[in-house]
Amino acid sequence: MATNTDEDLRHKAKMANRKAIQDAEVAGKTLEKGLLIVHTGKGKGKSTAAFGLLLRAVGRGFRCGVVQFGKGAWQSGERAAIERFGDQVQWHTLGEGFTWETQDRTRDVEAAKRAWTKTLELMVDPSIRLIVLDELNIALRYDHLDIGAIVTALTARRPDLHIVVTGRNAKPELIEAADLVTEMTLVKHHFASGVKAQEGIEF
Repeated sequence: MATNTDEDLRHKAKMANRKAIQDAEVAGKTLEKGLLIVHTGKGKGKSTAAFGLLLRAVGRGFRCGVVQFGKGAWQSGERAAIERFGDQVQWHTLGEGFTWETQDRTRDVEAAKRAWTKTLELMVDPSIRLIVLDELNIALRYDHLDIGAIVTALTARRPDLHIVVTGRNAKPELIEAADLVTEMTLVKHHFASGVKAQEGIEF
């Protein structure tokens, strides 16, 4: 029968072996570069995760930018919080609401073009280290912008610039170009039980 001491020794040996493997893997990663990150999928949390990354970057002293493509000018909790950082974060909400709300394709296309123009301005600002392109995937899904031109510009970004793109139904071309892609999977959602969108959770 194994004693606690035997179990402790086995555990220590197992963790030492795991640490050696982990340390060797980490040591082998030497490249540092700006990343193109995509958050997509039907699950909740795509924008939330992007703003979590932005908060981490702000904590490290980075200047950051946010361009919202699909969402209207309503004041979200994350915007209210991030605006407290002042000039460290440039926030631009240039969408006029989701396309099913505006029901006007011409307006949606023009809004997407304005948002992309602002994105290009932020991308050439050498002081900006991370940009969140919130709901860009929606604009691309409905062909409000040309996917080829967008991917070309994003892949030609400065070597030290991180870009995070959010929204459902990311185009295959964007997924191929990205360094990191996370798909949020819906397992269970409170909306299905009749719970409405709530302050501090959805906005």
